[in-house]
Amino acid sequence: MTDFKGFIPPEINKVRPSIIISPRLPGRSGLVAVVPISLTPPHRLYPFHVQLSRNYHPQEEDDLACWAKCDLLMNISVARLNGFKTGRRKWVHPQATGEDLAAVRHGVIHALGLGSLLKGAA
Repeated sequence: MTDFKGFIPPEINKVRPSIIISPRLPGRSGLVAVVPISLTPPHRLYPFHVQLSRNYHPQEEDDLACWAKCDLLMNISVARLNGFKTGRRKWVHPQATGEDLAAVRHGVIHALGLGSLLKGAA
């Protein structure tokens, strides 16, 4: 879960699930790149909208459709991150599959307008 409070609309500005897409980088241990996840399907589908293979929220159905909104990529402090609270003093930090992570990173490339850099792009 990522706390996006304090941002200004149309930026995302509430607590919502997200996927960390950045690796650990030297000199940057306090920052991560995240892509928020939404249960709301996009009004119009673009390459930067990625439907995940499953819902990673531990208290919701796995087959509930959810979307990585790669156009809302942000670099944020790790202090804004938390897991899913599933009980008293119990937190869960699910990991995305390799396929989902690769698809989200692919979507981020498109969101940044760099789709032409992808292999096989025209």
